[in-house]
Amino acid sequence: MTGLDRNLTPKTRPMQKRTALVASLDVGSSKIACMIARLKPSPPSEALRGRSHAVELIGYSQIQSRGVKAGAVVDLAECEKAVRHAVALAERMAKVRVESVLLSVSGGRLHGQLVEAAADIRGGSVTSDDISRVTSAGMRHATAAGRTVLHALPVGYALDGVKGIRDPRGMVARQFGVDMNVVTSDATVAKNLMLVVERCHLNVEAMAASPYVAGLSVLTDDEFDLGAAVVEMGAGSTTIATYSGGRFVHASGFALGGQHITMDLARGIGACIADAERIKTLYGTVLTGGSDSRELMSVPTAGDDRETPQIVSRATIANIVRHRAEEIFEMVRDRLADSPFAAEPRAGIVLSGGASQLTGTVELATRILNRQVRIGRPLGFGRLPSEAKGASFSVPSGLLVYPQYAHLEHVEPRRTRQLKTGTDGYGYFGKVGRWLREGF
Repeated sequence: MTGLDRNLTPKTRPMQKRTALVASLDVGSSKIACMIARLKPSPPSEALRGRSHAVELIGYSQIQSRGVKAGAVVDLAECEKAVRHAVALAERMAKVRVESVLLSVSGGRLHGQLVEAAADIRGGSVTSDDISRVTSAGMRHATAAGRTVLHALPVGYALDGVKGIRDPRGMVARQFGVDMNVVTSDATVAKNLMLVVERCHLNVEAMAASPYVAGLSVLTDDEFDLGAAVVEMGAGSTTIATYSGGRFVHASGFALGGQHITMDLARGIGACIADAERIKTLYGTVLTGGSDSRELMSVPTAGDDRETPQIVSRATIANIVRHRAEEIFEMVRDRLADSPFAAEPRAGIVLSGGASQLTGTVELATRILNRQVRIGRPLGFGRLPSEAKGASFSVPSGLLVYPQYAHLEHVEPRRTRQLKTGTDGYGYFGKVGRWLREGF
Protein backbone atom coordinates (compact mmCIF):
# COMPACT_ATOMS: atom_id res chain seq x y z
CA MET A 1 0.00 0.00 0.00
CA THR A 2 1.10 3.53 -0.65
CA GLY A 3 1.18 6.25 1.96
CA LEU A 4 -2.03 7.70 0.56
CA ASP A 5 -3.83 4.36 0.73
CA ARG A 6 -3.04 4.14 4.41
CA ASN A 7 -4.82 7.47 4.94
CA LEU A 8 -8.13 6.25 3.49
CA THR A 9 -10.99 4.43 5.13
CA PRO A 10 -12.81 1.78 3.06
CA LYS A 11 -15.26 3.15 0.50
CA THR A 12 -18.22 1.38 -1.03
CA ARG A 13 -18.64 0.96 -4.75
CA PRO A 14 -21.35 2.91 -6.62
CA MET A 15 -24.69 1.13 -6.73
CA GLN A 16 -25.48 -1.11 -9.67
CA LYS A 17 -28.93 -1.51 -11.22
CA ARG A 18 -29.79 -4.55 -9.15
CA THR A 19 -31.18 -5.42 -5.75
CA ALA A 20 -28.63 -5.40 -2.95
CA LEU A 21 -28.67 -6.34 0.74
CA VAL A 22 -27.19 -3.59 2.93
CA ALA A 23 -26.58 -3.40 6.68
CA SER A 24 -25.82 -0.22 8.63
CA LEU A 25 -24.23 0.06 12.05
CA ASP A 26 -24.29 3.20 14.19
CA VAL A 27 -22.07 2.80 17.26
CA GLY A 28 -22.95 5.68 19.56
CA SER A 29 -22.17 6.63 23.13
CA SER A 30 -25.65 5.76 24.46
CA LYS A 31 -27.06 3.36 21.87
CA ILE A 32 -26.00 1.02 19.10
CA ALA A 33 -28.38 0.76 16.17
CA CYS A 34 -28.28 -1.78 13.34
CA MET A 35 -30.54 -1.72 10.29
CA ILE A 36 -30.75 -4.25 7.45
CA ALA A 37 -32.48 -3.40 4.18
CA ARG A 38 -32.90 -4.44 0.58
CA LEU A 39 -32.12 -1.71 -1.92
CA LYS A 40 -34.24 -2.19 -5.02
CA PRO A 41 -33.76 -0.21 -8.27
CA SER A 42 -36.55 2.32 -8.70
CA PRO A 43 -37.49 5.05 -11.19
CA PRO A 44 -36.17 8.55 -10.48
CA SER A 45 -38.20 10.33 -7.82
CA GLU A 46 -39.26 13.95 -8.08
CA ALA A 47 -39.14 14.31 -4.30
CA LEU A 48 -35.67 12.82 -3.71
CA ARG A 49 -33.80 13.07 -7.00
CA GLY A 50 -30.51 11.63 -5.83
CA ARG A 51 -31.91 8.22 -4.91
CA SER A 52 -31.75 5.46 -7.48
CA HIS A 53 -33.00 2.66 -5.20
CA ALA A 54 -35.96 2.18 -2.89
CA VAL A 55 -35.08 1.10 0.66
CA GLU A 56 -37.03 -1.84 2.07
CA LEU A 57 -36.23 -2.23 5.77
CA ILE A 58 -36.34 -5.89 6.82
CA GLY A 59 -34.61 -5.83 10.21
CA TYR A 60 -33.45 -3.37 12.83
CA SER A 61 -32.33 -3.16 16.45
CA GLN A 62 -31.42 -0.57 19.02
CA ILE A 63 -29.70 -1.45 22.28
CA GLN A 64 -27.83 0.35 25.02
CA SER A 65 -24.23 1.06 24.08
CA ARG A 66 -21.28 -0.08 26.16
CA GLY A 67 -17.60 0.72 25.93
CA VAL A 68 -18.02 3.95 23.93
CA LYS A 69 -17.45 7.55 25.01
CA ALA A 70 -17.84 10.62 22.79
CA GLY A 71 -18.08 8.38 19.74
CA ALA A 72 -14.77 6.60 20.46
CA VAL A 73 -14.20 3.07 21.73
CA VAL A 74 -12.89 3.04 25.31
CA ASP A 75 -13.53 -0.64 26.18
CA LEU A 76 -12.96 -3.02 23.28
CA ALA A 77 -14.48 -6.12 24.87
CA GLU A 78 -17.64 -4.40 26.12
CA CYS A 79 -18.20 -2.64 22.81
CA GLU A 80 -17.71 -5.90 20.91
CA LYS A 81 -20.39 -7.64 23.01
CA ALA A 82 -22.86 -4.83 22.38
CA VAL A 83 -22.20 -4.79 18.63
CA ARG A 84 -22.60 -8.57 18.40
CA HIS A 85 -25.92 -8.32 20.25
CA ALA A 86 -27.25 -5.47 18.08
CA VAL A 87 -26.33 -7.19 14.80
CA ALA A 88 -27.73 -10.54 15.98
CA LEU A 89 -31.09 -8.95 16.88
CA ALA A 90 -31.36 -7.25 13.49
CA GLU A 91 -30.36 -10.47 11.68
CA ARG A 92 -32.96 -12.43 13.61
CA MET A 93 -35.71 -10.01 12.57
CA ALA A 94 -34.53 -9.90 8.94
CA LYS A 95 -33.93 -13.69 8.80
CA VAL A 96 -30.63 -13.15 6.99
CA ARG A 97 -26.94 -13.20 7.86
CA VAL A 98 -24.84 -10.17 6.97
CA GLU A 99 -21.15 -10.30 6.11
CA SER A 100 -20.36 -6.59 6.01
CA VAL A 101 -21.72 -3.32 7.39
CA LEU A 102 -21.67 0.37 6.63
CA LEU A 103 -20.21 2.07 9.71
CA SER A 104 -20.75 5.62 10.98
CA VAL A 105 -18.10 7.81 12.62
CA SER A 106 -19.16 10.56 15.04
CA GLY A 107 -16.00 10.90 17.17
CA GLY A 108 -12.42 11.71 16.37
CA ARG A 109 -12.88 15.49 16.01
CA LEU A 110 -14.56 15.44 12.60
CA HIS A 111 -13.30 18.26 10.42
CA GLY A 112 -14.04 19.31 6.86
CA GLN A 113 -11.53 21.33 4.90
CA LEU A 114 -12.10 23.02 1.55
CA VAL A 115 -9.07 22.26 -0.59
CA GLU A 116 -8.12 23.67 -4.01
CA ALA A 117 -5.88 21.67 -6.32
CA ALA A 118 -4.90 22.21 -9.95
CA ALA A 119 -2.67 20.61 -12.60
CA ASP A 120 -1.87 20.92 -16.29
CA ILE A 121 -3.84 18.72 -18.67
CA ARG A 122 -1.61 16.29 -20.49
CA GLY A 123 -3.84 15.21 -23.37
CA GLY A 124 -5.73 18.41 -24.19
CA SER A 125 -9.06 17.24 -22.75
CA VAL A 126 -9.94 16.27 -19.19
CA THR A 127 -10.08 12.54 -18.45
CA SER A 128 -11.07 10.52 -15.39
CA ASP A 129 -7.36 9.96 -14.74
CA ASP A 130 -6.81 13.73 -14.61
CA ILE A 131 -9.60 14.11 -12.08
CA SER A 132 -8.16 11.29 -9.94
CA ARG A 133 -4.64 12.75 -10.14
CA VAL A 134 -5.65 16.26 -9.09
CA THR A 135 -8.04 15.09 -6.39
CA SER A 136 -5.41 12.78 -4.91
CA ALA A 137 -3.01 15.71 -4.67
CA GLY A 138 -5.64 17.73 -2.81
CA MET A 139 -6.26 14.87 -0.38
CA ARG A 140 -2.55 14.58 0.41
CA HIS A 141 -2.47 18.27 1.23
CA ALA A 142 -5.49 18.01 3.55
CA THR A 143 -4.47 14.91 5.50
CA ALA A 144 -2.37 15.72 8.55
CA ALA A 145 -0.44 13.20 10.64
CA GLY A 146 -2.72 11.04 12.74
CA ARG A 147 -5.78 11.81 10.61
CA THR A 148 -7.66 9.67 8.11
CA VAL A 149 -9.90 10.65 5.20
CA LEU A 150 -13.58 9.74 5.49
CA HIS A 151 -14.82 11.68 2.45
CA ALA A 152 -13.33 13.52 -0.51
CA LEU A 153 -16.24 15.21 -2.26
CA PRO A 154 -15.75 17.66 -5.14
CA VAL A 155 -17.59 20.93 -4.59
CA GLY A 156 -16.80 22.40 -8.03
CA TYR A 157 -14.37 22.22 -10.94
CA ALA A 158 -12.44 24.87 -12.88
CA LEU A 159 -11.02 24.94 -16.40
CA ASP A 160 -8.31 27.52 -17.09
CA GLY A 161 -9.49 29.48 -14.06
CA VAL A 162 -13.18 29.44 -15.04
CA LYS A 163 -15.12 28.00 -12.11
CA GLY A 164 -18.60 26.54 -11.88
CA ILE A 165 -17.94 23.50 -14.10
CA ARG A 166 -20.13 20.56 -13.00
CA ASP A 167 -18.64 17.70 -15.06
CA PRO A 168 -15.31 18.49 -16.77
CA ARG A 169 -14.74 15.12 -18.42
CA GLY A 170 -14.13 15.48 -22.16
CA MET A 171 -13.84 19.25 -22.00
CA VAL A 172 -10.79 20.99 -23.47
CA ALA A 173 -8.46 23.07 -21.30
CA ARG A 174 -4.80 23.71 -20.52
CA GLN A 175 -5.25 23.59 -16.74
CA PHE A 176 -7.79 21.73 -14.65
CA GLY A 177 -8.67 22.51 -11.02
CA VAL A 178 -10.98 21.13 -8.36
CA ASP A 179 -12.42 22.54 -5.13
CA MET A 180 -13.14 19.68 -2.75
CA ASN A 181 -14.40 19.06 0.76
CA VAL A 182 -12.04 16.63 2.50
CA VAL A 183 -13.52 15.30 5.75
CA THR A 184 -11.08 13.74 8.19
CA SER A 185 -11.17 12.07 11.59
CA ASP A 186 -8.61 10.94 14.12
CA ALA A 187 -7.12 7.75 12.69
CA THR A 188 -7.08 6.00 16.06
CA VAL A 189 -10.83 6.45 16.52
CA ALA A 190 -11.57 5.02 13.07
CA LYS A 191 -9.14 2.12 13.58
CA ASN A 192 -10.69 1.05 16.87
CA LEU A 193 -14.25 1.25 15.52
CA MET A 194 -13.19 -1.01 12.68
CA LEU A 195 -11.38 -3.29 15.07
CA VAL A 196 -14.58 -3.85 17.04
CA VAL A 197 -16.47 -4.78 13.88
CA GLU A 198 -13.71 -7.12 12.69
CA ARG A 199 -13.72 -8.92 16.03
CA CYS A 200 -17.41 -9.62 15.40
CA HIS A 201 -16.42 -11.42 12.17
CA LEU A 202 -17.88 -8.69 10.01
CA ASN A 203 -16.26 -6.66 7.25
CA VAL A 204 -16.48 -2.88 7.06
CA GLU A 205 -17.88 -2.08 3.65
CA ALA A 206 -17.45 1.67 4.15
CA MET A 207 -17.13 4.33 6.84
CA ALA A 208 -19.03 7.62 6.74
CA ALA A 209 -19.27 10.75 8.88
CA SER A 210 -22.46 10.71 10.96
CA PRO A 211 -23.71 14.23 10.08
CA TYR A 212 -23.19 13.62 6.36
CA VAL A 213 -25.29 10.46 6.24
CA ALA A 214 -27.87 12.03 8.56
CA GLY A 215 -28.24 14.75 5.94
CA LEU A 216 -28.77 12.15 3.21
CA SER A 217 -31.61 10.78 5.30
CA VAL A 218 -33.43 13.92 6.50
CA LEU A 219 -32.88 16.69 3.95
CA THR A 220 -35.25 17.52 1.11
CA ASP A 221 -33.96 18.36 -2.38
CA ASP A 222 -34.74 22.06 -1.82
CA GLU A 223 -32.67 22.06 1.35
CA PHE A 224 -29.76 20.45 -0.51
CA ASP A 225 -29.94 23.06 -3.26
CA LEU A 226 -30.73 26.21 -1.23
CA GLY A 227 -28.39 25.36 1.64
CA ALA A 228 -28.85 23.75 5.02
CA ALA A 229 -26.95 22.61 8.08
CA VAL A 230 -27.61 19.25 9.72
CA VAL A 231 -26.85 19.21 13.45
CA GLU A 232 -26.63 15.60 14.65
CA MET A 233 -27.11 15.75 18.42
CA GLY A 234 -25.85 12.49 19.86
CA ALA A 235 -25.26 11.46 23.44
CA GLY A 236 -21.52 11.99 23.59
CA SER A 237 -20.93 14.39 20.70
CA THR A 238 -22.61 16.92 18.43
CA THR A 239 -21.57 16.88 14.78
CA ILE A 240 -22.44 19.25 11.95
CA ALA A 241 -22.67 18.95 8.17
CA THR A 242 -23.39 21.93 5.91
CA TYR A 243 -24.74 21.80 2.37
CA SER A 244 -24.82 24.41 -0.39
CA GLY A 245 -25.80 24.17 -4.04
CA GLY A 246 -26.54 20.48 -3.68
CA ARG A 247 -23.06 19.76 -2.32
CA PHE A 248 -21.70 18.70 1.07
CA VAL A 249 -19.28 21.54 1.77
CA HIS A 250 -18.20 21.34 5.42
CA ALA A 251 -18.16 19.17 8.55
CA SER A 252 -17.23 19.73 12.18
CA GLY A 253 -18.06 18.49 15.64
CA PHE A 254 -17.35 18.65 19.35
CA ALA A 255 -17.58 16.26 22.31
CA LEU A 256 -20.72 17.57 23.97
CA GLY A 257 -24.16 16.01 23.77
CA GLY A 258 -27.21 14.58 25.49
CA GLN A 259 -25.22 12.52 27.96
CA HIS A 260 -23.80 15.71 29.43
CA ILE A 261 -27.35 16.88 30.11
CA THR A 262 -27.97 13.61 31.95
CA MET A 263 -24.84 14.08 34.07
CA ASP A 264 -25.84 17.68 34.85
CA LEU A 265 -29.22 16.44 36.06
CA ALA A 266 -27.68 13.70 38.19
CA ARG A 267 -25.40 16.21 39.91
CA GLY A 268 -27.97 18.98 40.13
CA ILE A 269 -30.77 17.00 41.76
CA GLY A 270 -28.66 14.37 43.52
CA ALA A 271 -30.06 11.41 41.54
CA CYS A 272 -28.31 8.36 40.15
CA ILE A 273 -27.44 8.44 36.45
CA ALA A 274 -30.15 5.94 35.45
CA ASP A 275 -32.86 8.00 37.19
CA ALA A 276 -31.50 11.21 35.69
CA GLU A 277 -31.66 9.69 32.19
CA ARG A 278 -35.25 8.61 32.74
CA ILE A 279 -36.22 12.05 34.06
CA LYS A 280 -34.58 13.69 31.04
CA THR A 281 -36.41 11.36 28.65
CA LEU A 282 -39.82 11.79 30.25
CA TYR A 283 -39.73 15.38 31.51
CA GLY A 284 -36.73 16.98 29.83
CA THR A 285 -37.54 20.41 28.41
CA VAL A 286 -35.73 23.65 27.73
CA LEU A 287 -38.92 25.67 28.24
CA THR A 288 -40.15 26.97 31.57
CA GLY A 289 -43.59 28.27 32.43
CA GLY A 290 -45.25 29.97 35.38
CA SER A 291 -46.62 26.71 36.79
CA ASP A 292 -43.34 24.78 36.60
CA SER A 293 -42.13 26.07 39.96
CA ARG A 294 -45.32 24.76 41.56
CA GLU A 295 -45.23 21.34 39.89
CA LEU A 296 -43.22 19.04 42.13
CA MET A 297 -41.98 15.50 41.63
CA SER A 298 -40.36 12.90 43.85
CA VAL A 299 -36.82 11.88 42.89
CA PRO A 300 -34.95 8.94 44.51
CA THR A 301 -31.72 10.03 46.16
CA ALA A 302 -28.51 8.58 44.77
CA GLY A 303 -26.73 6.13 47.02
CA ASP A 304 -28.81 4.87 49.96
CA ASP A 305 -32.23 3.58 48.84
CA ARG A 306 -33.57 3.88 52.39
CA GLU A 307 -33.30 7.64 52.41
CA THR A 308 -36.44 9.69 51.90
CA PRO A 309 -36.85 10.75 48.24
CA GLN A 310 -36.27 14.43 47.63
CA ILE A 311 -38.86 16.77 46.12
CA VAL A 312 -37.77 18.66 43.00
CA SER A 313 -39.72 21.20 40.96
CA ARG A 314 -40.18 20.90 37.20
CA ALA A 315 -38.62 24.37 36.91
CA THR A 316 -35.38 23.13 38.51
CA ILE A 317 -35.14 20.29 35.98
CA ALA A 318 -35.91 22.59 33.04
CA ASN A 319 -33.27 25.11 34.13
CA ILE A 320 -30.56 22.45 34.34
CA VAL A 321 -31.49 21.06 30.92
CA ARG A 322 -31.73 24.51 29.33
CA HIS A 323 -28.32 25.71 30.53
CA ARG A 324 -26.50 22.77 28.93
CA ALA A 325 -28.63 22.91 25.77
CA GLU A 326 -27.83 26.60 25.43
CA GLU A 327 -24.12 25.81 25.67
CA ILE A 328 -24.43 23.19 22.93
CA PHE A 329 -26.26 25.53 20.56
CA GLU A 330 -23.84 28.36 21.27
CA MET A 331 -21.00 26.06 20.25
CA VAL A 332 -22.96 25.07 17.13
CA ARG A 333 -23.39 28.78 16.34
CA ASP A 334 -19.63 29.34 16.61
CA ARG A 335 -18.86 26.35 14.37
CA LEU A 336 -21.33 27.51 11.74
CA ALA A 337 -19.88 31.03 11.81
CA ASP A 338 -16.49 29.56 10.82
CA SER A 339 -17.95 27.52 7.96
CA PRO A 340 -19.29 28.29 4.45
CA PHE A 341 -22.76 28.21 6.03
CA ALA A 342 -22.20 31.77 7.26
CA ALA A 343 -22.47 32.96 3.64
CA GLU A 344 -25.96 31.42 3.28
CA PRO A 345 -28.19 33.85 5.22
CA ARG A 346 -31.45 32.12 4.26
CA ALA A 347 -30.31 28.55 4.79
CA GLY A 348 -32.11 26.58 7.47
CA ILE A 349 -30.98 24.15 10.14
CA VAL A 350 -32.20 20.59 10.61
CA LEU A 351 -31.72 18.90 13.98
CA SER A 352 -31.34 15.14 14.28
CA GLY A 353 -30.17 12.65 16.89
CA GLY A 354 -31.66 11.62 20.20
CA ALA A 355 -30.81 14.82 22.07
CA SER A 356 -32.75 16.90 19.53
CA GLN A 357 -36.01 15.40 20.81
CA LEU A 358 -36.06 17.37 24.08
CA THR A 359 -39.20 19.51 24.36
CA GLY A 360 -38.57 23.07 23.20
CA THR A 361 -35.32 22.32 21.35
CA VAL A 362 -36.53 23.90 18.11
CA GLU A 363 -37.57 27.13 19.85
CA LEU A 364 -34.27 27.39 21.74
CA ALA A 365 -32.17 26.66 18.64
CA THR A 366 -34.13 29.20 16.59
CA ARG A 367 -33.43 31.91 19.19
CA ILE A 368 -29.71 31.19 19.56
CA LEU A 369 -28.88 30.37 15.92
CA ASN A 370 -31.20 33.00 14.44
CA ARG A 371 -32.23 30.60 11.67
CA GLN A 372 -35.26 28.60 10.69
CA VAL A 373 -34.98 25.26 12.52
CA ARG A 374 -36.84 21.96 12.24
CA ILE A 375 -36.47 18.41 13.52
CA GLY A 376 -35.32 15.99 10.82
CA ARG A 377 -36.68 12.47 10.42
CA PRO A 378 -35.90 9.80 7.81
CA LEU A 379 -37.47 10.63 4.44
CA GLY A 380 -38.48 8.35 1.59
CA PHE A 381 -38.34 5.07 3.47
CA GLY A 382 -41.93 3.97 2.88
CA ARG A 383 -43.21 1.91 5.77
CA LEU A 384 -40.99 2.27 8.80
CA PRO A 385 -41.81 0.93 12.26
CA SER A 386 -42.74 3.71 14.66
CA GLU A 387 -39.53 3.09 16.65
CA ALA A 388 -37.40 3.78 13.56
CA LYS A 389 -39.19 6.95 12.42
CA GLY A 390 -37.63 9.29 14.96
CA ALA A 391 -34.67 11.63 14.72
CA SER A 392 -32.49 9.15 16.64
CA PHE A 393 -32.49 6.84 13.59
CA SER A 394 -31.29 9.50 11.15
CA VAL A 395 -27.73 8.15 11.02
CA PRO A 396 -28.38 4.40 10.59
CA SER A 397 -31.11 5.10 8.03
CA GLY A 398 -28.80 7.54 6.24
CA LEU A 399 -26.16 4.83 5.98
CA LEU A 400 -28.67 2.76 4.01
CA VAL A 401 -29.03 5.64 1.53
CA TYR A 402 -25.29 6.39 1.42
CA PRO A 403 -24.30 3.79 -1.26
CA GLN A 404 -26.58 5.58 -3.73
CA TYR A 405 -24.34 8.66 -3.42
CA ALA A 406 -21.02 6.79 -3.60
CA HIS A 407 -20.49 7.89 -7.22
CA LEU A 408 -20.05 11.49 -5.99
CA GLU A 409 -16.92 10.68 -3.99
CA HIS A 410 -13.36 10.40 -5.10
CA VAL A 411 -12.16 6.86 -4.43
CA GLU A 412 -8.55 5.77 -4.78
CA PRO A 413 -7.65 2.59 -6.68
CA ARG A 414 -9.10 -0.23 -4.63
CA ARG A 415 -5.96 -1.77 -3.21
CA THR A 416 -7.32 -1.19 0.30
CA ARG A 417 -10.47 -3.12 -0.55
CA GLN A 418 -8.64 -6.07 -2.13
CA LEU A 419 -6.60 -7.07 0.90
CA LYS A 420 -7.08 -10.67 2.00
CA THR A 421 -5.56 -11.71 5.28
CA GLY A 422 -6.97 -14.98 6.59
CA THR A 423 -7.46 -15.57 10.30
CA ASP A 424 -4.88 -14.51 12.85
CA GLY A 425 -4.49 -15.14 16.55
CA TYR A 426 -7.30 -12.76 17.45
CA GLY A 427 -9.74 -14.22 14.98
CA TYR A 428 -9.87 -11.15 12.69
CA PHE A 429 -10.43 -11.76 9.02
CA GLY A 430 -11.61 -10.02 5.86
CA LYS A 431 -10.50 -7.42 3.40
CA VAL A 432 -9.46 -4.80 5.96
CA GLY A 433 -7.62 -6.95 8.48
CA ARG A 434 -4.11 -6.13 7.30
CA TRP A 435 -5.08 -2.49 6.87
CA LEU A 436 -5.94 -2.37 10.56
CA ARG A 437 -2.65 -3.82 11.70
CA GLU A 438 -0.43 -1.78 9.39
CA GLY A 439 -2.22 1.49 10.04
CA PHE A 440 -3.61 3.99 7.61
